[in-house]
Amino acid sequence: MQSQKPYLESMPDENGYFGKFGGAFIPPQLEEPFREIREAYEKLSKSHEYLHELRKIRKHYQGRPTPVYYAKNLSDFCGGGQIYLKREDLNHMGAHKLNHCMAEALLAKYLGKKKLIAETGAGQHGVALATAAAYFGLECEIHMGEVDIAKEHPNVVRMKILGAKVVPATHGLKTLKEAVDSAFEAYLADTDTQMFAIGSVVGPHPFPRMVRDFQSVVGFEAKEQFFEMTGKLPDHAVACVGGGSNAMGLFSGFIEDPVALHGVEPLGRGAKLGEHAATLTYGEEGVMHGFNSIMLKDAEGNPAPVHSIGSGIDYPSVGPEHAYLRDIGRTTVGTCNDDDAINAFYKLSQHEGIIPALESAHAVAYAMKLAKTHPKDAILVNLSGRGDKDIDYVVEHYPIPQK
Repeated sequence: MQSQKPYLESMPDENGYFGKFGGAFIPPQLEEPFREIREAYEKLSKSHEYLHELRKIRKHYQGRPTPVYYAKNLSDFCGGGQIYLKREDLNHMGAHKLNHCMAEALLAKYLGKKKLIAETGAGQHGVALATAAAYFGLECEIHMGEVDIAKEHPNVVRMKILGAKVVPATHGLKTLKEAVDSAFEAYLADTDTQMFAIGSVVGPHPFPRMVRDFQSVVGFEAKEQFFEMTGKLPDHAVACVGGGSNAMGLFSGFIEDPVALHGVEPLGRGAKLGEHAATLTYGEEGVMHGFNSIMLKDAEGNPAPVHSIGSGIDYPSVGPEHAYLRDIGRTTVGTCNDDDAINAFYKLSQHEGIIPALESAHAVAYAMKLAKTHPKDAILVNLSGRGDKDIDYVVEHYPIPQK
């Protein structure tokens, strides 16, 4: 009897679908470029030379593996379950994004491309892609919402220092969704010399699968490290979800294990449409940016305005795999509002000496509450990025509390 393929090998299917979610809804002029990327990835993902080069980069350039850290002080403060952090903030350039950016840039070199083009929200994907472009000697163009450019100024400066061109998206809400629109438009103008390096597990097939696979190093490292530390698996794995790359990275390591998986969405200022970006919680099925998933819609069925204090997770859709895992009951979807994220930002900083990205603070806040309701459990959080980029914005709008 033929054994069933492991989840990560069987999902998505050959057309890029996770159940009914995913696919490639793209204009005819993009069909050939995306086919080229898909076929190159399918070949290179089995190439010893490519994989060896990627492992070498991760070890000697990125500084992997990043550690798992037992946050004893924060756990004691919460007075319940034990909180552990997968320290992706210690990955080179301060976030998980370099895990797929170096791999995508290596793929672009194989395809003979001269330029990388992408969107960014909080700027971490932009910084990571600019870093990869510098490493491989490629040009780089990053599209970023005008609002986020002002909010995430340190990352904008870093991108420019690294040699990237930063293009402001000035239409609509001037945040992440508009940055994706702008980047797609620029990519359509020249698909021969450019490669669109999508920054999350979103977009047309093969990007949701490809980015997940590149990010799965997070989960497999964490699984081995946690077992070495404790002799068992965590009871819960927690990560913030916007598009969902850091969450799928962590979840991949535990997808077939008896570990509860929690994706934490930004509730922003409240449940009213336009005040949050909690797509899986309040959205409905729809196609956006070339893939079918769950999205937040306005009265006309168009992508709704969204808000989150975390610029990297204020997106009106979500990776199709997250929609699928929610629908089959494999993941639990939680929420965290702006105020709780800020509280977690300061609590982790003051109790552990670790300043998290605002996006990651959503997962920390959820884990803090989970620790109180599950006092005997071990909770592993993907600390997906560091908060250097956010400190000016935070202290300007939220006074530093007493410890």
